[in-house]
Amino acid sequence: MAFTLEERLQLGIHGLLPPCILSQDVQVLRVLRNYEMRKDDLDRYIFLMALQDRNEKLFYKVLTSDIERFMPIVYTPTVGLACQQYGLAFRRPRGLFIAIHDRGHIATLLKSWPETDIRAIVVTDGERILGLGDLGSYGMGIPVGKLALYTACVGVNPQQCLPVMLDVGTNNEELLKDPLYIGLKHKRIRGQAYDDLVEEFMEAVTERYGQSCLIQFEDFGNTNAFRLLNKYRNKYCTFNDDIQGTAAVAVAGLLAALRITKNKLSDHKFLFQGAGEAALGIAELIVLAMEKEGIKRQQALSRIWMVDSKGLIVQGRANLTEQKLQFAHPHSEVRNLADVVQDVKPTAIIGASAIGGAFTEQIIKDMASFNKHPIIFALSNPTSKAECTAEQCYRLTEGQAIFASGSPFNPVTMPCGKVLHPGQGNNAYIFPGVGLGVIACGMRHIHDEIFLIAAEVLAEQVLEEHLAEGRLYPPLNTIQTVSRILAVKIAEYAFKNGMASVYPEPEDKQALINSFIYNTNYDDFVIDSYTWPEEASKIQTVKI
Repeated sequence: MAFTLEERLQLGIHGLLPPCILSQDVQVLRVLRNYEMRKDDLDRYIFLMALQDRNEKLFYKVLTSDIERFMPIVYTPTVGLACQQYGLAFRRPRGLFIAIHDRGHIATLLKSWPETDIRAIVVTDGERILGLGDLGSYGMGIPVGKLALYTACVGVNPQQCLPVMLDVGTNNEELLKDPLYIGLKHKRIRGQAYDDLVEEFMEAVTERYGQSCLIQFEDFGNTNAFRLLNKYRNKYCTFNDDIQGTAAVAVAGLLAALRITKNKLSDHKFLFQGAGEAALGIAELIVLAMEKEGIKRQQALSRIWMVDSKGLIVQGRANLTEQKLQFAHPHSEVRNLADVVQDVKPTAIIGASAIGGAFTEQIIKDMASFNKHPIIFALSNPTSKAECTAEQCYRLTEGQAIFASGSPFNPVTMPCGKVLHPGQGNNAYIFPGVGLGVIACGMRHIHDEIFLIAAEVLAEQVLEEHLAEGRLYPPLNTIQTVSRILAVKIAEYAFKNGMASVYPEPEDKQALINSFIYNTNYDDFVIDSYTWPEEASKIQTVKI
């Protein structure tokens, strides 16, 4: 409907459309009107995904028109519900599905994808989708949603993005019995066959798209996530968002919180509820940040305590993984989180366990009794898995707590009339900007220092007025600006430290980043040779 009369004549579609001509802005208005008529968030998700399928430019025009409004629909928390209902919501395949039985043929499968210039891939095996567990092929909603944010938040060209599902089966009995399930209906295959599939995938991607193709691992189970990250981080251009992206956004929140507590990171004592990918990733980056402050690694490790499903992680406890063992300290075994809080008296508690309500009223009150400004991060997704709500945290600490969450919470009005805006520690503040910075300068490997830089840059974007409102992150409506600043800083660091492969080094890194930004407006093109109808003889350009 945006084609002009002259364009319709040139394309031979005059009469096939209603005579009215609607600009893209009016089309956005029509989408918004339809969106408002949807009955619930899942219906809104399905509506937006259908728009993405039929008109990608308009889809991103809508998303970027009010990203704060639409991000909770295309990403957390609604994407979690969409994954659970993926068989019901499935309309049209999006992305590449690679099954365990495709071993030996992955290179051929990649050739089935119509685009040859792929710069960013998000891949999952669906074993640990958010805090929802094993969703198998239903987890494809996560790579699709993540890559939508690559474009909406920072402007990576969607044609250069590829979502991938590695389907090795599922251990979810409900899905195995679900007639609508779209994946392999057998138990998860592990061991050498699994490793061979991932190895072949990594090699095939690099062979087809180049060493600088970014491969982002997403929502793998704990054991595979750490193992695959350690195996491939120095061999391919890859990172794990659940481990490293979550770490960066959490540390950014902590760095911003230091402007309220008026001290250093190494002055704090951290207690984690959970010791999985997210918690261990955050802890490792906190240690790196403390070392940057000037303290030794062992001293930094002593400031971090962890509670997993078996209680406090202490020295002498059996069957601790290598990642957990470094955070094991001399202490008697304690099972209950509330008792651990009483014993350790942390200045900050960080929830990454997907146990809804784990931060009880007593725990929150105890935190307030130990600290003038207790740091309380309830980072688990989706909202139902949050360790506490923003309102619980603020009211039980009389507004003194420094709060952040993984899912969005509404502003809280305190009895005194002050309105507090809880900060959402959303990975979308990190991975799109890191991704574009990596892509733009052609990085071959991504070190942890990149994520510490990302955390520092994000924290710098938090203004004093934001802190006064209770925010530890910039407002979501500024995420495009924040992400592009982050991308520029990543590019500058890469070139300065010999990590970039683009040659010659561009003098203006901002211009380099801008050259990759996707334009959501309808494109123009010029036809060099065409027999023009008389009515369109003076036309030079056509919108598509």
